[in-house]
Amino acid sequence: EMKKNIKDLWWNSMTRRHANIVGIDASIMMNPTVWEASGHVASFNDPMIDDRTTKRRYRADHLIENHIEKLRRDGKTDHAEAVQNAYEAVAGAPDANRALYELITGEAIKAPDTGSGDWTEVRQFNLMFQCNMGAVADTSGIVYLRPETAQGIFVNFHNVREASRMKVPFGIAQIGKAFRNEIVKGNFIFRMVEFEQMEMQYFVKPGTQIEAFESWREERLNWYVTELGITREKLHWYKHDKLAHYADLAYDIKFEFPFGIEEIEGIHSRTDFDLSQHQQYSGKNMEYIDQTTSERYIPYVVETSSGCDRLFLALLSDAYNEDVVDGEPRVMLKLSPKVAPVKAAVLPLMKKGEMGEKAELFRSELSTAFMVQYDDAASIGKRYRRQDEIGTPFCFTVDHQTIEDQTVTVRYRDSATQERIDMSRAKEFLATKIV
Repeated sequence: EMKKNIKDLWWNSMTRRHANIVGIDASIMMNPTVWEASGHVASFNDPMIDDRTTKRRYRADHLIENHIEKLRRDGKTDHAEAVQNAYEAVAGAPDANRALYELITGEAIKAPDTGSGDWTEVRQFNLMFQCNMGAVADTSGIVYLRPETAQGIFVNFHNVREASRMKVPFGIAQIGKAFRNEIVKGNFIFRMVEFEQMEMQYFVKPGTQIEAFESWREERLNWYVTELGITREKLHWYKHDKLAHYADLAYDIKFEFPFGIEEIEGIHSRTDFDLSQHQQYSGKNMEYIDQTTSERYIPYVVETSSGCDRLFLALLSDAYNEDVVDGEPRVMLKLSPKVAPVKAAVLPLMKKGEMGEKAELFRSELSTAFMVQYDDAASIGKRYRRQDEIGTPFCFTVDHQTIEDQTVTVRYRDSATQERIDMSRAKEFLATKIV
């Protein structure tokens, strides 16, 4: 429920609030040439290094980046700059793997979790899952599970544009599964082999991409705060100085997880690389013709790409709260009502007789519009605590007075305060609170 709420909020913010953004659901398995054009077959690799003692595997680039950050935290700025310069020089080295290995061993970098450092050579691992299509397993039937959803948008650029009657600038949004053969998984659901992406590719006229980029950068950060209710102070901007070969500007939105500050969304100005590559490999003209000026050009792309699973974890981390209510410690998920998986709970003071029957009918009526739970087990205090723990923002208690005057008690999760409202107003009450 909570993950669905996150996706719905993202989808609505993209496609309903922007008249020039439409949605697509592209294929997970596409013609393998798509991944040749995008560069994934040749260069979608991670440099991995193994510890001989512990048999654990690590990203070589992450080890170096973490080492640089530690040097800066320790005030060793000059040393950090020297390592940073050496790290950036790796890209131009004749043997990048060897250069990474020498940097790790030269700096005596240890594994962050074990302190060991008996390193093997650095090797490259392709991150795409490869499988065979058809009855005969030969090289002609090789296909890949998509490592990102973006390429499905690019190859369908003209299909979507023509069917939706869109003019540049416009965007195509997609939520879908992606698969990466991550050799190093970890931090619960932060890094997985199967995950869900929420991506939007915004097509613009060349020369206008920086203005569009800054506009989307502002809007995306605001979405996390205003729509999801994430604490603003836990969100950080990270500018990429080392850009991908196709990008001319890139920022990440990072969140303060319990295990460190990590990326939850990337915003990239991808130039015309993607459409140009697919034009070259497919032979299909990807140019856009401006009907007003008769200009012809391949559009530039501004991308926003967010991981739904990472965002789910960020929301759990941000919402977890401990306090004291009525002299007793309480664990609460202080989720925004928009995100909370259960919007309300109906709790009869007594489960037998008219009180229980009325509560059941009340829950059934509310459930036509909202996700509502019914709970009649244990004391009312314990039931409140259960709902606090899963982040339910409101509890309706059906009691003796309900039988007399058709009112219920509403308990607010955050403050634990209560008020009485008429049962007939309950739907309206929830609708105004969950906006």
